[in-house]
Amino acid sequence: MIGVIGGSGFYTFFGPDARSITVDTPYGQPSAPITVGAVGDHEVAFLPRHGARHEYSAHTVPYRANMWALRALGVRRIFAPCAVGSLTAQLGPGSVVVPDQLVDRTSGRADTYFDSGGIHVEFADPYCPTLRSAVTGLPGVVDGATMVVIQGPRFSTRAESQWFAAAGFQLVNMTGYPEAVLARELEMCYAAIALVTDLDAGVAVGDGVKAVDVYAEFQRHIEPFKKLVQEAIGELAGERSCTHCLTHQGIELPFELP
Repeated sequence: MIGVIGGSGFYTFFGPDARSITVDTPYGQPSAPITVGAVGDHEVAFLPRHGARHEYSAHTVPYRANMWALRALGVRRIFAPCAVGSLTAQLGPGSVVVPDQLVDRTSGRADTYFDSGGIHVEFADPYCPTLRSAVTGLPGVVDGATMVVIQGPRFSTRAESQWFAAAGFQLVNMTGYPEAVLARELEMCYAAIALVTDLDAGVAVGDGVKAVDVYAEFQRHIEPFKKLVQEAIGELAGERSCTHCLTHQGIELPFELP
């Protein structure tokens, strides 16, 4: 089964014929019931990251429950569409980017399942190369960018935005961490697909980011964005062949993965 985690404005993926599954986990309930449907020959599980009606802000999303629930249903490969701000004028609103690196600037988020056992996860390249290539081969998709993940729920100050850009980062987001590392801990392939909704505060003097504008821009692109995710799923083989994301080989874990 392939997973899709929808970001801000991406709350549905299937029609009324999809079945809804409620999953409980050791970390509580996920953001919403998971809907399961078909995309071509693939069975796909969809979960809206922020809840069905955006009940969860970025810093309150139950990330551990979300990822555990998907794994428990049989998901081993995840596409994670998300809204991002751009730190460079070269990536304007409407651009679709598949990041290859992230920088964590969050704080206080539960970001591991291994609170005991001395388990260390390889994370040098945080995204699955196989999933990334399925998206980057599609027309108009930008291959590669560093996404800095901020705590939220506020947007960056102009100075912070300029600092991130000066460090060489291209995208800014609030939800890409700890989602990516939790996927790696559960040995699930994971790739973000970023839709640029705005130029961040440091890019253009006098402009600032407003949530209403971000949501409006995302809605303008939501249908072609969903189609692109469907096309990416169609590029995947029936069975997972990636070994990059099997990080626990040869390691005895303190508990069994779901």
